[in-house]
Amino acid sequence: MGATGSFPGQVMDQDEVDRTLARLEAEREAIETSLLALRDHKGHRLLEDAELSGVTRDRWSDTERSIALLWACFESYSEALSAARELRDRRRRPSHEELTELTGTLRGQSVAVAGAPGHAQSAAGRFTLAGLVDRMNELYARSLDTVVAAATVWSALPARIDLLTAELRRTRSLAHSAGVRPGEHPAAGELETITAELAALHSQVMSDPLAFWRAGQGSSAPGGGRPDTGRYDSAARALEDVRREVEAVLTVRQGSEERLMRLRDVLSRAERTLEEARSARGEVLAKIAVSEVPAVSGPPTALRELLSNAAEYRRRAQWHRLSPLLESLERDAEDELLRARASLTAVTAPLAVRAELRGRLDACRARAAGHGVAEDRALKERYDAARRMLWSAPCDLRMAERAVLRYQQAAADLLATRQQGHAEPGGDT
Repeated sequence: MGATGSFPGQVMDQDEVDRTLARLEAEREAIETSLLALRDHKGHRLLEDAELSGVTRDRWSDTERSIALLWACFESYSEALSAARELRDRRRRPSHEELTELTGTLRGQSVAVAGAPGHAQSAAGRFTLAGLVDRMNELYARSLDTVVAAATVWSALPARIDLLTAELRRTRSLAHSAGVRPGEHPAAGELETITAELAALHSQVMSDPLAFWRAGQGSSAPGGGRPDTGRYDSAARALEDVRREVEAVLTVRQGSEERLMRLRDVLSRAERTLEEARSARGEVLAKIAVSEVPAVSGPPTALRELLSNAAEYRRRAQWHRLSPLLESLERDAEDELLRARASLTAVTAPLAVRAELRGRLDACRARAAGHGVAEDRALKERYDAARRMLWSAPCDLRMAERAVLRYQQAAADLLATRQQGHAEPGGDT
């Protein structure tokens, strides 16, 4: 829009009049160009044709009045300027009276605009040309701000909502193929909520775009601000969460048979381990003299039942139910196998101790035989005593351990004596 002029003072001379007229006429052309651009602005055309509501309806109603007033101001401004040009063109050198009249027109409060209150208007309801330019600048900036803000929202949000809606349709189709349906899976209900939200959001954006506009802080330029995408962003995040959940369900479908086979194998190993532990417990009770042997739990029947449920879910393509069940079964089956192994270790501990004592006894006898002392009568008696304890049932492990220690000590003492005897002939005579 144009710049402001000066206030009345002394009568202008011819050169001042010509310069002022040329500047104001250039200003009028710039103002007219701006007004035509505002009328042809995409946002202006959309606002004219749209069925508006809420904030936008109220703002546009005010803006339409401002634009009508803006054109009225421009017409008054143009008429005053044309009258001044006509007066100036009457003669090559205007008279003093004509210069006085031109000064009053160009600098005085010479323009009246019906229904155009403003700070540059006199008590008599008239504007200076410069004051009228100020008023038009204000009206133009306010009107352009509304038009640009609405156009920016309409350019940004509906297209993004449409793209998200298309993604929503793809996700709904994917969810249906995965068995994620209303009433059967929470994600299906979330898809319905997102669908309703996007439809409502699109409708509200189209009818009330300015409700989604956030003016820039400290910015006085028309259209300074940004679209508020909060609701869109929330819907996009919710849809992404659902999409990931649906993809997880599809992953379950693709690998479910292999996972079920692994689960059957883990449970079978756990059952075999528990059976081995029960058998070993009976052997311990029969062969080892111990006060208490840990009990062995029964087979994991509850997990077997859940595994049957999982197989049934797979048969019925109820992937959304199969997914969490498989995850919990995999954890529980591994835990069951670890417990079975721990039970076997605890039950067979006495047998392991007996095997370790037998190994120590045989290793000591082999060393004694290697040094030629295994058949020593006293040493042989201790060996036979320890062996009887370790190979008889029930075996008292504490007594057997003492017998093995006595044999080891006797063998060590005998070897030491033999070594000393061999060393004496080499001594002093």
